[in-house]
Amino acid sequence: MATAARAVDWVEVHPENFLANPHARELLLAIAERYAVSVHTVGLSVGTATGLDREHLRRLARFVDELDPLLVSGHLAWSSHAGVFLNDLLPLPYDHESLRIVVAHVDEVQDALGREYLLENPASYLRFGTSTLGEAEFLTEIAARTGCRLLCDLGNAFLSAANLGGDAYRYVDALPAAAIGELHLGGFTAEPDEATPGGEVLIDTHASAIAEPVWALYAHAVARFGPRPTLVEWDNALPNFARIAAEAARADAVAADALGAGRAHVVAL
Repeated sequence: MATAARAVDWVEVHPENFLANPHARELLLAIAERYAVSVHTVGLSVGTATGLDREHLRRLARFVDELDPLLVSGHLAWSSHAGVFLNDLLPLPYDHESLRIVVAHVDEVQDALGREYLLENPASYLRFGTSTLGEAEFLTEIAARTGCRLLCDLGNAFLSAANLGGDAYRYVDALPAAAIGELHLGGFTAEPDEATPGGEVLIDTHASAIAEPVWALYAHAVARFGPRPTLVEWDNALPNFARIAAEAARADAVAADALGAGRAHVVAL
């Protein structure tokens, strides 16, 4: 439970910001003496068709061994191809070939880290016509085959359903509760949809307060999954820390109401 003095219970960082910066690494290790730290990767590219960057994975494994974080997680996406790295998290078709690739890569990541890896559902803006599996089914199968756990991002679930015409509540209900190891909450931005006159698309910007429908979905998720470590993502257009801590406190309160008693551990980032 967060106290007034500490404001948050744990923090989450992108390891790629620290791997080549010794001074930042020293500061992070000092922070880890006071707070539990979770690691959220953005560069592993488990969905790539051309194999993981094994040197990056080795560096990440050394970093994780040194830091001993609370959790290690990353995205169901690809961001590299044949040694070329792209500054984005790109989607993949949900079919059996993609499933084979992601399962092999998650196994490789977990073997290198010597611990469970949590896989996050993406923010989606399109569907592949070749997909033969739903996203929740795809994630469930990965968890079953690899023993990994899942990071359920409620902001991503909401905006993906809004963008593609799905039902975020049915999506949450389709995920295996026992596999959920962490929850994310983040703000999004509505932008004009150039493909649909008068329409809009929701973009996962992490640049605003969490929307009311996402809070409602979070309450539903906590009631279904039970208390889980919850991250408030706010890493663009940052307000002062008190504003972010207030979002974390609200997450505590919403979780407590959903559970009927107790509090969920949260962090503002």
